[in-house]
Amino acid sequence: MKFNDFFVGQTFKTKFLEMSKEDIMRFASEFDPQYMHLDEDKAKKGRFNGIIASGVHTLAVTFKLWIETGSYGDDVIAGTAFNNIKFIKPVYPGDILNAHVEVIEVKEKNDTGLVTVRFSTFNNNEELVFTGDLSALVQK
Repeated sequence: MKFNDFFVGQTFKTKFLEMSKEDIMRFASEFDPQYMHLDEDKAKKGRFNGIIASGVHTLAVTFKLWIETGSYGDDVIAGTAFNNIKFIKPVYPGDILNAHVEVIEVKEKNDTGLVTVRFSTFNNNEELVFTGDLSALVQK
């Protein structure tokens, strides 16, 4: 979509993605090697009673689901900011995530435009697990 196709209040819903234990552990082993993501025995004794996904993994999955909607297509130029990131609830193996994406700001920037969207990511119990605002330059 071109910049002029976006408007404040516009909403999108993504497809669903299941978070497997193997994917959680694979991501964490490379990008967030902490016990709550990798060590099942230690994680069971911790605050979350088991392995949880890294918040960075949840953010990455949310971004992937957004991109797969095709809304930016080839008109996106580059991301410029990721703000107001909140990891609200833990994401467990077997959770199925999807995101609701709302356009919260559009600004003209010379020959391009800046589109800011708010991600709200939910698990299969319809519980909010993550929020964050992404700004990106988009072609007119």
